[in-house]
Amino acid sequence: MSQIERVAIVGGNHGNELTGVHLVKKFQQYPNLINRSTFEILALLGNLKAIEEGKRYIDKDLNRCFTNQGLQNPQLSSYEDTRAKAIQQILQPENQPFVDVIVDLHSTTANMGLSLIFSDTHPFLLQLAAYLSSINPLVKVCINQQSKESGFLRSLCKFGFVIEVGAVAQNVLDAELFQKTEQLIYTILDYFQECNQGNILPKNTKLTLYKYIETIDYPRSDVYDGRSSRGEIQAMIHPQLQFRDYEPLNPGDPMFLTFEGKEIFYEGESTVYPIFINEAAYYEKGIAMYLTQKQQEVV
Repeated sequence: MSQIERVAIVGGNHGNELTGVHLVKKFQQYPNLINRSTFEILALLGNLKAIEEGKRYIDKDLNRCFTNQGLQNPQLSSYEDTRAKAIQQILQPENQPFVDVIVDLHSTTANMGLSLIFSDTHPFLLQLAAYLSSINPLVKVCINQQSKESGFLRSLCKFGFVIEVGAVAQNVLDAELFQKTEQLIYTILDYFQECNQGNILPKNTKLTLYKYIETIDYPRSDVYDGRSSRGEIQAMIHPQLQFRDYEPLNPGDPMFLTFEGKEIFYEGESTVYPIFINEAAYYEKGIAMYLTQKQQEVV
């Protein structure tokens, strides 16, 4: 593993996720909090207009605009497409290599606690995750390898990843989650520092991973509401499933509840572990939850 030379901490890719916004503002005001002697750190705000207006985005989701095709297409001129190109240039100034690590800060209305989301199972990332979860057992680790081509900011570099915290409402700050996220960032930066200094950190550690299987939409009618290509929602997350992210969902367990009170059950063949259950921002995306498979690995 070569040295980590440049790390970017990005908040506010979604303008109404205030944990990341205010952490980055704090780091910009007090850079000594994140400065480390062996690498450079950049604290960057993502969707500036959306932050100003308290919205998730202005024209489109910025965190889907970082595809190679989109970044190289001068015809794409929405605010978020333009901002994505600007962020790419900030992360790779002229005649300099791209940042080695992107730490993308997000918050969610789902009960995700402190979650790390990776697009890859690179040994360096898994060892980082094992170290963090050994210090704080509340840290959960998700792998979504399909997200590599989805235009996420974290996909721009090999060691890009997301810190996702919740449950917290949009445009709301939760002091406890804010502090836990801040402390997690400091621990990550200290880990990079130790790696750069050649200190051998524990290996052969057991790590629990939640690997993406598929997304599940809400039950919908065949009647379109005119605002999207999807039909009207016909059911809600079942009360027994609400806020139970990372807990087992077994075949036959209740999954949804219709407005008339009818239960809809999970019909899969094996136990899964839902995450991002009832995320507010995913209604427009047609996602009620992600299903994951729980695995144990030694890293």
